[in-house]
Amino acid sequence: MNHSMITSSVSMHALQQKLDLLSNNIANVNTTGYKRREASFQDVLTNVNQRPQGFRKEGRLSPLGYNLGWGAKLVQEQVNMAQGSLQQTDNPLDLAIEGDGLFEVSVVSRDANNNLVPQSRWTRNGSFAISPSVDPQYPDSMMLTTKDGQFVLGTDNNPIRIPKNYSVKIGTDGDVMAYNDADKTAPPVPAGQLKLVRAIRPQLLQPLGDNLYGLPDNIMNNPQRLQEILQPVTAGNNADPVSVKQGFLEQSNVNLSDEMTELMTVQRAFQLNSRAITSSDQMMNLANTLRV
Repeated sequence: MNHSMITSSVSMHALQQKLDLLSNNIANVNTTGYKRREASFQDVLTNVNQRPQGFRKEGRLSPLGYNLGWGAKLVQEQVNMAQGSLQQTDNPLDLAIEGDGLFEVSVVSRDANNNLVPQSRWTRNGSFAISPSVDPQYPDSMMLTTKDGQFVLGTDNNPIRIPKNYSVKIGTDGDVMAYNDADKTAPPVPAGQLKLVRAIRPQLLQPLGDNLYGLPDNIMNNPQRLQEILQPVTAGNNADPVSVKQGFLEQSNVNLSDEMTELMTVQRAFQLNSRAITSSDQMMNLANTLRV
Protein backbone atom coordinates (compact mmCIF):
# COMPACT_ATOMS: atom_id res chain seq x y z
CA MET A 1 0.00 0.00 0.00
CA ASN A 2 2.82 2.38 0.77
CA HIS A 3 4.39 1.46 -2.53
CA SER A 4 1.24 2.35 -4.48
CA MET A 5 0.96 5.71 -2.70
CA ILE A 6 4.60 6.58 -3.41
CA THR A 7 4.34 5.56 -7.06
CA SER A 8 1.13 7.52 -7.59
CA SER A 9 2.36 10.67 -5.83
CA VAL A 10 5.60 10.70 -7.86
CA SER A 11 3.67 10.24 -11.12
CA MET A 12 1.16 12.95 -10.15
CA HIS A 13 4.03 15.41 -9.68
CA ALA A 14 5.29 14.69 -13.20
CA LEU A 15 1.78 14.90 -14.63
CA GLN A 16 1.27 18.26 -12.94
CA GLN A 17 4.39 19.56 -14.70
CA LYS A 18 3.02 18.25 -17.99
CA LEU A 19 -0.31 20.01 -17.31
CA ASP A 20 1.54 23.28 -16.66
CA LEU A 21 3.41 22.89 -19.94
CA LEU A 22 0.23 22.17 -21.89
CA SER A 23 -1.60 25.10 -20.32
CA ASN A 24 1.29 27.38 -21.30
CA ASN A 25 1.10 26.14 -24.90
CA ILE A 26 -2.66 26.70 -25.03
CA ALA A 27 -2.33 30.18 -23.51
CA ASN A 28 0.12 31.13 -26.28
CA VAL A 29 -1.84 29.75 -29.20
CA ASN A 30 -2.14 33.29 -30.62
CA THR A 31 1.31 34.56 -29.58
CA THR A 32 3.41 35.70 -32.54
CA GLY A 33 6.39 33.42 -33.15
CA TYR A 34 5.70 31.18 -30.15
CA LYS A 35 7.15 27.66 -30.31
CA ARG A 36 5.35 24.91 -28.43
CA ARG A 37 7.19 23.13 -25.62
CA GLU A 38 7.31 19.37 -25.36
CA ALA A 39 8.17 17.14 -22.40
CA SER A 40 10.13 13.91 -22.10
CA PHE A 41 9.61 11.42 -19.26
CA GLN A 42 11.49 8.45 -17.86
CA ASP A 43 11.10 5.94 -15.02
CA VAL A 44 12.29 7.10 -11.62
CA LEU A 45 13.42 3.61 -10.60
CA THR A 46 12.53 0.07 -11.59
CA ASN A 47 13.13 -2.99 -9.40
CA VAL A 48 12.96 -6.64 -10.40
CA ASN A 49 11.28 -8.69 -7.67
CA GLN A 50 11.62 -12.46 -7.57
CA ARG A 51 8.66 -14.79 -7.00
CA PRO A 52 9.01 -17.91 -4.83
CA GLN A 53 10.22 -21.10 -6.50
CA GLY A 54 6.74 -22.50 -6.08
CA PHE A 55 5.67 -20.41 -9.06
CA ARG A 56 8.02 -22.37 -11.29
CA LYS A 57 5.96 -24.86 -13.28
CA GLU A 58 6.86 -27.26 -16.02
CA GLY A 59 6.68 -25.59 -19.39
CA ARG A 60 6.71 -22.06 -17.94
CA LEU A 61 8.55 -19.73 -20.34
CA SER A 62 8.16 -16.36 -18.61
CA PRO A 63 10.76 -15.48 -15.93
CA LEU A 64 9.87 -15.61 -12.26
CA GLY A 65 10.92 -12.00 -11.72
CA TYR A 66 8.59 -9.09 -12.36
CA ASN A 67 9.28 -5.38 -12.81
CA LEU A 68 8.17 -3.05 -10.06
CA GLY A 69 8.14 0.63 -10.98
CA TRP A 70 8.30 3.72 -8.76
CA GLY A 71 6.63 6.24 -11.01
CA ALA A 72 7.89 8.58 -13.71
CA LYS A 73 9.55 11.99 -13.77
CA LEU A 74 9.91 14.80 -16.27
CA VAL A 75 13.52 14.87 -17.47
CA GLN A 76 13.49 17.49 -20.22
CA GLU A 77 11.46 20.27 -21.78
CA GLN A 78 12.41 21.13 -25.32
CA VAL A 79 11.33 23.62 -27.96
CA ASN A 80 9.57 22.36 -31.07
CA MET A 81 10.99 24.58 -33.82
CA ALA A 82 8.44 23.50 -36.44
CA GLN A 83 7.46 26.32 -38.79
CA GLY A 84 4.30 28.22 -37.92
CA SER A 85 1.96 29.66 -40.54
CA LEU A 86 2.78 33.10 -41.95
CA GLN A 87 0.24 35.90 -41.77
CA GLN A 88 0.56 38.83 -44.16
CA THR A 89 0.41 42.25 -42.46
CA ASP A 90 1.98 44.52 -45.13
CA ASN A 91 3.78 46.34 -42.29
CA PRO A 92 7.42 46.89 -43.40
CA LEU A 93 8.58 46.41 -39.79
CA ASP A 94 6.94 43.00 -39.45
CA LEU A 95 9.37 40.19 -40.26
CA ALA A 96 8.95 36.43 -40.35
CA ILE A 97 11.67 33.77 -40.51
CA GLU A 98 11.35 30.78 -42.80
CA GLY A 99 13.51 27.95 -41.47
CA ASP A 100 14.94 27.12 -38.06
CA GLY A 101 16.50 30.55 -37.48
CA LEU A 102 16.17 33.14 -34.73
CA PHE A 103 16.57 36.91 -34.50
CA GLU A 104 19.26 38.04 -32.07
CA VAL A 105 18.41 40.99 -29.81
CA SER A 106 20.22 42.79 -27.01
CA VAL A 107 18.66 42.91 -23.55
CA VAL A 108 20.06 45.09 -20.78
CA SER A 109 20.21 43.39 -17.37
CA ARG A 110 22.13 43.69 -14.13
CA ASP A 111 25.14 41.54 -13.31
CA ALA A 112 26.32 40.29 -9.90
CA ASN A 113 27.75 43.76 -9.14
CA ASN A 114 24.43 45.44 -10.00
CA ASN A 115 25.91 46.98 -13.15
CA LEU A 116 23.88 47.27 -16.35
CA VAL A 117 25.27 44.98 -19.04
CA PRO A 118 23.87 44.04 -22.47
CA GLN A 119 23.18 40.36 -23.08
CA SER A 120 22.19 38.53 -26.22
CA ARG A 121 18.78 36.91 -26.41
CA TRP A 122 16.91 35.25 -29.26
CA THR A 123 13.35 35.35 -30.54
CA ARG A 124 11.12 34.30 -33.42
CA ASN A 125 8.83 37.29 -32.89
CA GLY A 126 9.58 39.67 -35.75
CA SER A 127 7.10 42.37 -34.76
CA PHE A 128 9.62 45.22 -34.69
CA ALA A 129 9.44 49.00 -34.35
CA ILE A 130 11.63 52.06 -34.92
CA SER A 131 12.52 53.85 -31.68
CA PRO A 132 14.49 57.03 -30.97
CA SER A 133 18.19 56.58 -30.33
CA VAL A 134 19.34 56.89 -26.72
CA ASP A 135 22.98 57.35 -27.73
CA PRO A 136 24.00 61.04 -27.96
CA GLN A 137 26.66 60.06 -30.51
CA TYR A 138 23.91 59.27 -33.03
CA PRO A 139 21.35 62.08 -32.71
CA ASP A 140 20.12 61.72 -36.30
CA SER A 141 19.46 58.00 -36.22
CA MET A 142 16.67 55.72 -35.06
CA MET A 143 16.95 52.20 -33.64
CA LEU A 144 15.31 49.02 -34.87
CA THR A 145 13.84 47.44 -31.72
CA THR A 146 11.31 44.91 -30.56
CA LYS A 147 7.94 46.08 -29.26
CA ASP A 148 9.42 45.86 -25.73
CA GLY A 149 12.40 48.08 -26.63
CA GLN A 150 15.19 45.51 -27.04
CA PHE A 151 17.73 46.41 -29.71
CA VAL A 152 17.77 44.23 -32.82
CA LEU A 153 21.37 43.28 -33.56
CA GLY A 154 23.18 43.17 -36.88
CA THR A 155 25.90 40.83 -38.08
CA ASP A 156 28.49 43.23 -36.56
CA ASN A 157 26.87 42.61 -33.12
CA ASN A 158 25.79 46.27 -32.98
CA PRO A 159 22.20 47.56 -32.99
CA ILE A 160 20.64 48.30 -36.38
CA ARG A 161 20.53 52.10 -36.88
CA ILE A 162 18.26 53.81 -39.39
CA PRO A 163 18.46 57.50 -40.38
CA LYS A 164 15.56 59.69 -39.33
CA ASN A 165 12.69 60.06 -41.81
CA TYR A 166 13.83 56.98 -43.71
CA SER A 167 11.81 53.88 -44.46
CA VAL A 168 13.31 50.40 -44.55
CA LYS A 169 13.32 47.54 -46.98
CA ILE A 170 14.68 44.21 -45.80
CA GLY A 171 15.81 41.45 -48.14
CA THR A 172 15.41 37.73 -47.69
CA ASP A 173 19.00 37.52 -46.41
CA GLY A 174 18.29 40.13 -43.72
CA ASP A 175 20.00 43.00 -45.58
CA VAL A 176 18.49 46.31 -44.35
CA MET A 177 18.30 49.25 -46.78
CA ALA A 178 17.01 52.71 -45.80
CA TYR A 179 15.10 54.90 -48.28
CA ASN A 180 14.67 58.66 -47.97
CA ASP A 181 10.96 59.42 -47.66
CA ALA A 182 11.48 63.09 -48.65
CA ASP A 183 13.51 62.34 -51.79
CA LYS A 184 12.22 59.29 -53.63
CA THR A 185 15.01 59.56 -56.21
CA ALA A 186 17.82 59.35 -53.66
CA PRO A 187 19.71 56.03 -53.65
CA PRO A 188 19.14 53.72 -50.67
CA VAL A 189 21.49 53.82 -47.70
CA PRO A 190 22.81 50.52 -46.26
CA ALA A 191 21.71 50.26 -42.63
CA GLY A 192 23.22 46.87 -41.79
CA GLN A 193 22.21 43.23 -41.92
CA LEU A 194 20.07 41.39 -39.41
CA LYS A 195 21.93 38.79 -37.37
CA LEU A 196 20.20 35.46 -37.83
CA VAL A 197 21.26 32.32 -35.98
CA ARG A 198 20.33 28.72 -36.69
CA ALA A 199 19.17 26.64 -33.72
CA ILE A 200 21.29 23.47 -33.96
CA ARG A 201 20.33 22.18 -30.50
CA PRO A 202 17.04 23.93 -29.67
CA GLN A 203 16.44 21.66 -26.66
CA LEU A 204 19.02 23.71 -24.73
CA LEU A 205 17.21 27.02 -25.25
CA GLN A 206 15.62 28.36 -22.07
CA PRO A 207 12.38 30.39 -22.27
CA LEU A 208 12.83 33.68 -20.40
CA GLY A 209 9.40 35.24 -20.90
CA ASP A 210 8.38 37.97 -23.36
CA ASN A 211 8.87 35.44 -26.15
CA LEU A 212 12.66 35.43 -25.65
CA TYR A 213 15.10 32.55 -25.35
CA GLY A 214 18.41 32.46 -23.52
CA LEU A 215 21.22 30.09 -22.60
CA PRO A 216 22.96 29.32 -19.28
CA ASP A 217 25.91 31.53 -18.33
CA ASN A 218 28.40 28.66 -18.64
CA ILE A 219 27.44 28.34 -22.32
CA MET A 220 27.24 32.09 -23.00
CA ASN A 221 30.79 32.52 -21.70
CA ASN A 222 32.13 29.70 -23.89
CA PRO A 223 32.13 30.74 -27.59
CA GLN A 224 32.91 27.23 -28.78
CA ARG A 225 29.97 25.66 -26.94
CA LEU A 226 27.74 28.55 -27.99
CA GLN A 227 28.48 27.87 -31.66
CA GLU A 228 27.55 24.22 -31.17
CA ILE A 229 24.05 25.33 -30.14
CA LEU A 230 23.44 28.50 -32.18
CA GLN A 231 25.24 28.98 -35.46
CA PRO A 232 25.24 32.40 -37.21
CA VAL A 233 23.58 32.16 -40.61
CA THR A 234 25.94 33.18 -43.42
CA ALA A 235 25.93 32.74 -47.18
CA GLY A 236 28.42 29.91 -46.81
CA ASN A 237 26.44 27.76 -44.35
CA ASN A 238 22.88 28.39 -45.54
CA ALA A 239 22.41 24.99 -47.18
CA ASP A 240 19.32 24.50 -45.00
CA PRO A 241 17.75 27.84 -46.01
CA VAL A 242 16.91 30.44 -43.39
CA SER A 243 15.30 33.50 -44.94
CA VAL A 244 13.37 36.61 -43.91
CA LYS A 245 10.00 37.72 -45.28
CA GLN A 246 9.10 41.38 -44.85
CA GLY A 247 5.48 42.28 -44.24
CA PHE A 248 4.65 38.93 -42.60
CA LEU A 249 4.42 37.60 -39.06
CA GLU A 250 4.85 33.98 -38.03
CA GLN A 251 1.99 32.58 -36.01
CA SER A 252 2.32 30.14 -33.12
CA ASN A 253 2.96 26.51 -34.12
CA VAL A 254 0.58 25.28 -31.40
CA ASN A 255 -2.22 23.07 -32.74
CA LEU A 256 -5.10 23.66 -30.35
CA SER A 257 -6.90 20.39 -31.11
CA ASP A 258 -3.74 18.35 -30.44
CA GLU A 259 -3.09 20.21 -27.19
CA MET A 260 -6.66 19.70 -25.96
CA THR A 261 -6.51 15.99 -26.79
CA GLU A 262 -3.25 15.60 -24.90
CA LEU A 263 -4.63 17.68 -22.04
CA MET A 264 -7.58 15.32 -21.58
CA THR A 265 -5.25 12.30 -21.67
CA VAL A 266 -3.01 13.78 -18.97
CA GLN A 267 -6.02 14.74 -16.85
CA ARG A 268 -7.33 11.16 -16.97
CA ALA A 269 -3.90 9.82 -15.96
CA PHE A 270 -3.81 12.33 -13.10
CA GLN A 271 -7.29 11.26 -12.02
CA LEU A 272 -6.29 7.58 -12.11
CA ASN A 273 -3.28 8.19 -9.86
CA SER A 274 -5.33 10.26 -7.43
CA ARG A 275 -7.84 7.42 -7.14
CA ALA A 276 -4.98 4.99 -6.52
CA ILE A 277 -3.89 7.14 -3.57
CA THR A 278 -7.47 7.23 -2.25
CA SER A 279 -7.77 3.43 -2.52
CA SER A 280 -4.42 2.92 -0.74
CA ASP A 281 -5.49 5.28 2.02
CA GLN A 282 -8.74 3.40 2.53
CA MET A 283 -6.91 0.05 2.67
CA MET A 284 -4.44 1.40 5.22
CA ASN A 285 -7.34 2.72 7.26
CA LEU A 286 -8.98 -0.72 7.27
CA ALA A 287 -5.73 -2.39 8.28
CA ASN A 288 -5.20 0.08 11.13
CA THR A 289 -8.71 -0.42 12.50
CA LEU A 290 -8.61 -4.24 12.54
CA ARG A 291 -8.92 -5.75 16.02
CA VAL A 292 -7.77 -9.18 17.05
